[in-house]
Amino acid sequence: MKKKTLVAYFSATGTTRGLAENLATAIGADLFEIVPKQKYTTDDLDWTNKLSRTTTEMNNRACRPEIATKISDISKYDTIFVGFPIWWYREPSIIDTFMESYDFAGKTVVPFATSGGCMIGDSGKNMQKLAPDAHVARGTCLDTGLSPDALRTWAEKWI
Repeated sequence: MKKKTLVAYFSATGTTRGLAENLATAIGADLFEIVPKQKYTTDDLDWTNKLSRTTTEMNNRACRPEIATKISDISKYDTIFVGFPIWWYREPSIIDTFMESYDFAGKTVVPFATSGGCMIGDSGKNMQKLAPDAHVARGTCLDTGLSPDALRTWAEKWI
């Protein structure tokens, strides 16, 4: 059976969704949305509120928000691109839930992020710890306006 590539993503506001869709189209990959069981509201996303849902989740490294969706057969993928917005200089806690939900042994996992200005930080290292038998790339923040050719060129080093 020919192995395939997957683009899995979490998008709280739609920004990462657009980039993930463009990447999947550019490289001919399957697309999977990581949907939280409890959707994030505007109030939940208020990073200036120390009591907001995202602030409390990100301050607790053990937090694992539930995911409403599931990949039926992850074994058919060799390479999995995982997209997310940067929250508090790292991947959102729901990405940690995703990484602990599947067996990534022998797979290449490539983090990519959208951000209003900060870098991807230690997201790749964090994700590697959660999937120790995978090869997790360092990852990078990508400009949401990248052309299909630019996305393909960036992704080709892993597929």
